Amino acid sequence: MKRLRLIGLLTLLSLGFWGQVASAQGLLGGLLLNVGQVLSSVLSPQPGVIVRTNLGLAGLQLACLSNGCTVVGNIDGNMNQVFLVRPVQGLLPQLLAGLLRLVDGILDAEPDQALMIPPNNTNQTSSSTPPQGLWDTTPVSYYGNSVSHGYVNQPAAQIIHIDQAQDVFNVSGAGIVADIDTGVDPNHPAFQGLLLQGYDFTRNQPGGSEMNDISMSAPPPCETCAAAYVNQHTAAMLDQHTAAMLDGSQYAAFGHGTMVMGVIHLVAPTAKLLPLKAFNASGSGSLSNILAAIYYAVQNNANVINMSFDLTSSSTELKNAINFANSKNVICVASSGNDGKEEMVYPAGLQNVMGVASTNNQDQRSSFSNYGNQIVWVAAPGEGVITTYPFATYAAGWGTSFSSPMVAGTASLVLSLQPAFGENQTAWAISHAKWIGLNMGNGRLDVYGTLSSLHPIQGLL
Repeated sequence: MKRLRLIGLLTLLSLGFWGQVASAQGLLGGLLLNVGQVLSSVLSPQPGVIVRTNLGLAGLQLACLSNGCTVVGNIDGNMNQVFLVRPVQGLLPQLLAGLLRLVDGILDAEPDQALMIPPNNTNQTSSSTPPQGLWDTTPVSYYGNSVSHGYVNQPAAQIIHIDQAQDVFNVSGAGIVADIDTGVDPNHPAFQGLLLQGYDFTRNQPGGSEMNDISMSAPPPCETCAAAYVNQHTAAMLDQHTAAMLDGSQYAAFGHGTMVMGVIHLVAPTAKLLPLKAFNASGSGSLSNILAAIYYAVQNNANVINMSFDLTSSSTELKNAINFANSKNVICVASSGNDGKEEMVYPAGLQNVMGVASTNNQDQRSSFSNYGNQIVWVAAPGEGVITTYPFATYAAGWGTSFSSPMVAGTASLVLSLQPAFGENQTAWAISHAKWIGLNMGNGRLDVYGTLSSLHPIQGLL
């Protein structure tokens, strides 16, 4: 089984609730009192096989009758060429894939991959101090929505020159940016008027909310409301009072999608946001759901796809899905992974994807960030990034998860100036970065430099 490497290394939650102190204290006291179980009944998908065929549904069903499988459904939307099938009577997926490759009309077959975002504390010690801006909860208007002042004015935003780029070029994001992740909190004030419905591939139903993964009840009184430092072992509580309620692997990735979406919004505040839920709160998911999300994004007019995850082994159908997106002028961005190694990972290592590494606030490679020009197109800040978190709160995150959406948001800004740009043209523009050394691609992202390459009116900062 191939596994998904950890993206969000550490999360720190803020106490800020939009200045509404009285209501905030009640929420902070235990909004998640009855979080007892993940509502999704599937923590890891049953083993299956991803099949590409020209037989159509009926023809594939006939092939399955004689080869010991059942057809679950198609993966590629209205094209009906890629399907998920499952073996019957205990047949191993690897064996079934081999049998199906011998069938006329079946072009390819590969075992589905059950993926997990595993807990990882490698950066906990060096990231134990929260960024000061996390406590700067004064509400401000950001392109029409109320957000935290510390979120808008954080060091990461200043380092990549978001304000200058938005002001000088009069851009704030164009088109639709899709994020394949754990979903999003659709009620967060920062996203109002921007979120599209999305889709939940873990439940096969419309809607990209990650709030369906938890159960909530009325909060008890709050006594201390002290801030809690949380990592992927204790991820997703609001204070010390609620810490025990969400401690456990079933919530290891809860909030990840909301955090990633918040970084996209920080860079491209008027872009439409398409949440595609392919992972549960535990961090579990499947390659077949990721593929389905890519095809869904393309067929529902996404202009940019952010993928804050990575695989250490290649997949033919993942490459096919990315190539399909590229052929439809969709820009693809992915994180390079958090193993601190020079290793090949996917989709960042694919030709038509911009892989993104992480840097600290001094433009040095983060110790946890993977590196190497095979997987890194550019780098972006990924330490102590302040971003949105469920329940109208804010969090700080460490990991290439939070570097990738900065580039995805920048792609949306590029489309504001050049709506017809695809992957290659956008990647060229984004390559106008600050050089920071070998094995870090074109350097650290510079949003102003990117847009200046299209309209060089004032030169780089």
